[in-house]
Amino acid sequence: MKLSVFTVSTPDLTPEELAKAAAAAGIQGVEWRYTKNPAEAANQAPSFWGNNLCTIDPSVSDEELLRFKTAAEKEGLTTLSITPYLNSLDLTATEQAFKHAKTIGASFIRVGVPPYNRTENYNDLFAKATDYLHQVQEFSQQYGIKGIIEIHHNTITPSAGLAHRLASKFSPDHIGVLHDAGNMVHEGYENHRMGLELLGPYLAHVHLKNAAWVSTGEEQNGVKLWKSEWAPIDNGVVNWKQTLDDLKAVGYDGYIGIEDFSNQYGSAQMLNNFVSKVKQWLA
Repeated sequence: MKLSVFTVSTPDLTPEELAKAAAAAGIQGVEWRYTKNPAEAANQAPSFWGNNLCTIDPSVSDEELLRFKTAAEKEGLTTLSITPYLNSLDLTATEQAFKHAKTIGASFIRVGVPPYNRTENYNDLFAKATDYLHQVQEFSQQYGIKGIIEIHHNTITPSAGLAHRLASKFSPDHIGVLHDAGNMVHEGYENHRMGLELLGPYLAHVHLKNAAWVSTGEEQNGVKLWKSEWAPIDNGVVNWKQTLDDLKAVGYDGYIGIEDFSNQYGSAQMLNNFVSKVKQWLA
């Protein structure tokens, strides 16, 4: 298994700085965050989802886009993906992301799945997602780039089982699943070994982060309330030693993508810490 980094978690680094820090840490690949930073965040301190300095704006020109490709190549990194936010299932935006992925030499992009918040029936959302992914599969064939859906809380794919239910309607050559055990702390937990076995050929990528449940200190009708929040990689609910063993057991030999929101370290130190921990757990 190789390591990559998703640049949402390195907001204080420019593309060039990120590539240097990743290579120095022993990371082999990069997943570029792909979205428009909020205009109101432009003068704010760098942050994951605000003024993120390591983000590709979808309105980027091909010349500007090549800056990211060059930054990676200069440090010997593979550009694995561009990673947009497409949960509105916008096909025009999705094809634009495929085009940019082709230009930058990426292998896959993250595609959309509908959010779930109790306002719309799951079965209706599943039908919409299926219609959308039929077109995504055509884009994948056209551009030679895989579309992957992420296991993510507050969507219709919060677990490996529900992600497989959706992806399995399509060819694993064109539609895959991004396994994210950290997201499954918030919602969708299943035995990870079982979920990985179920995904089989649809397992396209893995994200590495952690989260934990903490008491809010409040009660509702006599019931103590809890909330989930991001945690350091070695201090959360996910037993990453066991999960990495599970990945090895199912024969996974792809990339493990670092994505940390714990704010425990600066970006460069965070990358070094993750690499050290993963090497320890894989030994």
